[in-house]
Amino acid sequence: MITISFLWLIVLPIASSPLIYILGRIPFNRAAFHTIKLDGHLMLQRPKTRIPFALALIAMLAMWLIFYTVAVQFQASGVQWYALGSISLRLDGLSLLLAAVALGLGTMVVIFSGPYMANEVGEEKYYALLVLMIGVMIGLGCAYDLFNLWVWFEAMAVSSYLLVAFYHEQPASLEAGVKYLVQSAAGSALVLLGIALVFAQTGTLALNQISDAAAHAPNAPALLVAGALFLIGYGVKAALVPLHTWLPDAHSQAPSGISAMLSGVVIEVGLVALLRSLGALGGVTMAWSTLLLIFGALNMLLGNLLALRQTQVKRLLAFSSLSQMGYMLLGLGIAVYSGQPSGAEGSFFHLINHALMKGLAFLAAGALLYGLYIAAGKHGTLLTADLAGAARRYPLPALALSIAVLGLGGLPPLAGFMSKWQIFVAGFQTHDLALMLLVIFAALNSVLSLAYYAPLVNTMYRQEPSEIVQNGKPLPLVMGIPLVLLSAAVIAVGIWPILLQWLSAPAGAALLAAFGR
Repeated sequence: MITISFLWLIVLPIASSPLIYILGRIPFNRAAFHTIKLDGHLMLQRPKTRIPFALALIAMLAMWLIFYTVAVQFQASGVQWYALGSISLRLDGLSLLLAAVALGLGTMVVIFSGPYMANEVGEEKYYALLVLMIGVMIGLGCAYDLFNLWVWFEAMAVSSYLLVAFYHEQPASLEAGVKYLVQSAAGSALVLLGIALVFAQTGTLALNQISDAAAHAPNAPALLVAGALFLIGYGVKAALVPLHTWLPDAHSQAPSGISAMLSGVVIEVGLVALLRSLGALGGVTMAWSTLLLIFGALNMLLGNLLALRQTQVKRLLAFSSLSQMGYMLLGLGIAVYSGQPSGAEGSFFHLINHALMKGLAFLAAGALLYGLYIAAGKHGTLLTADLAGAARRYPLPALALSIAVLGLGGLPPLAGFMSKWQIFVAGFQTHDLALMLLVIFAALNSVLSLAYYAPLVNTMYRQEPSEIVQNGKPLPLVMGIPLVLLSAAVIAVGIWPILLQWLSAPAGAALLAAFGR
């Protein structure tokens, strides 16, 4: 079906971004200007304004109205597409799922950032880049040719890099941004080389035409090399071990809302780009499923082992993202290997749940960081020791963080348990001994993750309040809204997993169709 309604999901945030930035810098109240003394010089300080926050929130609400229309059309008519010359955009089940995740978590981050970023210099840049990043992620999910997939990927990398390095005056933040930029650029260069190889071999960049050509060229060396380049290049952004080294620094140094986006959406977008590319080459070899399973096992084990030794809360959560990505790769590998849709559906179900739980975890940690440090005018590092007795003074963030990490650990009846269970069941349904052993390995890793999640909860509830908690500042009421909504979602999805089947089932079908299964 040819339609342009879903294009507004991409156009609106991209068009809103410069508007947010420009209107955020216009001095509507010139009388509010005041002078400050910096390095011995008098400087004119621009007054603070809430216009960027308000415009970003309006843009997100408008996108929700469009998304509702697009979702209804998709349910009624199926895949939607739009072509302009060689540029092809296609909204299928995977695109719809990615749009829902980016829009849902992005809205929560915008609300949370209202008080969190209120006193920061460059607030208009923050909201403009955040809205832009959401738009380009949705565009990436709809791209249906390799080159435009890469273009969207680069646009996401640039916008997210600027947000990672938002506190550029701090050496650690700048270092994290540079590391993220260098590794992303290296990965992007490898992807571009892979695209060149595919074009030289097939004469096309359209995903469906590449798939047809690959089906008639099994084990073609050029396409095998291209697939390996895609795996490495996009694997950097998807945080596949050992390509993950940018992740802990970026997550820990970025503003907490951006940490939530990086972990909850950005690495998943890298995974979607990888799946789109490898799906087009699905006919070349069956080894793609084996590689997905190998990286899944590595991510689960190394992510847990690295998280065990962390004393910084945001770094602990960052490393745990590696492990959660492992479960997604496990489900995808099972689906591609066996052709069973339940593995892909479970993987995409876990993708949504990970966005909910990890987004909640980073926002709850950000609320505690705000109360303990930022509200007092400091940019400190939140240590697990700082959270001693935090539940007494900050009951809502402590409860939200507990729900999030216990859900990530797979504790029933929370959302993480249900998606992991679906992946495990899919593995056993194959009756393949190697896959069943891998599922048991994954289940043991889920138990292992509680070795660093449970002490975090214990610290907040059972220890005496630390000095920094006793001196903490109160939290704005607005900051609690996304915590309540995400906590309720994690519990509700865990009890009624069918609530998200309308997203996970079409996404799983789209994946199997891409790999020709």
